[in-house]
Amino acid sequence: MLIITIIIIILYLLLIGSFTIGFDKVKSIPLEDIKAKVDFSIVIPFRNETKSLPDLLDSILELNYPKFKFEILFIDDDSEDESVKLIRSKLSKTQIDFTILTNDLNSNSPKKNAITKAIAQSKYEWIVTTDADCKLPKYWLDTFDCFIQKNDTKFIVAPVTYYQVTSFLKRFQLLDFLSLQGVGIGGFGINKPIMCNGANLAYTKSLFFELDGFNGNSHISSGDDIFLLQKAIYKCPKQIHYLKNESAIVQTAPQPNFKSLISQRVRWAAKTSSYNSLYGKLTGIIVFLMNGFLVCSPLLTLANFISLKILMYTFFIKFSIDFLLLFKTIRFFNQEPYLATFFFSSFLYPFFTVYVVFISVFKGYKWKDRAYTK
Repeated sequence: MLIITIIIIILYLLLIGSFTIGFDKVKSIPLEDIKAKVDFSIVIPFRNETKSLPDLLDSILELNYPKFKFEILFIDDDSEDESVKLIRSKLSKTQIDFTILTNDLNSNSPKKNAITKAIAQSKYEWIVTTDADCKLPKYWLDTFDCFIQKNDTKFIVAPVTYYQVTSFLKRFQLLDFLSLQGVGIGGFGINKPIMCNGANLAYTKSLFFELDGFNGNSHISSGDDIFLLQKAIYKCPKQIHYLKNESAIVQTAPQPNFKSLISQRVRWAAKTSSYNSLYGKLTGIIVFLMNGFLVCSPLLTLANFISLKILMYTFFIKFSIDFLLLFKTIRFFNQEPYLATFFFSSFLYPFFTVYVVFISVFKGYKWKDRAYTK
């Protein structure tokens, strides 16, 4: 058992250590005061978002980018509330070019249908996706524009974090989410990009059609971001970049309660078995092995398979390397005050992770008032 423990620790150290080194290799991109050249089509699917839309719409109105150089395509995914009315009332008297489309529900992934329909009707070459429960930074499009003008790129991954972090549950979510962001950034640094988030993603329309969109994974309810990234990596690996700039950080809301948090994380976990990325799968396996070991270790200690000292050493090693990556990430996102929650969260996280993986294997989930099977 000791040998197995040592192997798991070494693999985990090498994995998270590589992401930590990779994080620093992704250089921050400065935002320069240059003339806007790129036209953008912003794609925003929504379903029953009257509570979240006001923050999004207010942030859209505050965008610094010239209004004539972007359009917004909202896609109504069978909303049953006043979302459509709210969008029209907020934007109809402004100079913003916006369209509200009705989604076509012809697959197991309404969001992928929505994005595909919007892209087909978009005016511009550069597509930017975000979600209806997000807040956009003032210089969001300026940052994309500056990066595109100065780099040969077709696919850009950009940062996302949580806001309105008002309880322990939400702080726990924030640290978990920022850990994923850190892994995502670190992956780009070691030339192994494995994560992105559709709440802040940009790519060319021509690349989307060249990749045949979401064909091949449209039966999977989520993954409009990850699966497209994996296709792009195969097609044009040198033209995929991470936009590491504070002015590009999109904020989204954490889940309001534990039940919705589990549904969200199960939805994320359910698609991992369909990943094409061997490195992505290996990352998931190593992380699960480490967390699974820590969950089982109290029983293994009681049964004298491992000593209490080994258990404490293992936890300390994991805590230290996790803290290092999270510290770099949370400092980039300017959310250092929430780091104080990390110590207590570290004891809960292995149990949370193993529970989510277990549920994702044996059960479906509910999202946006719809039930999905694995």
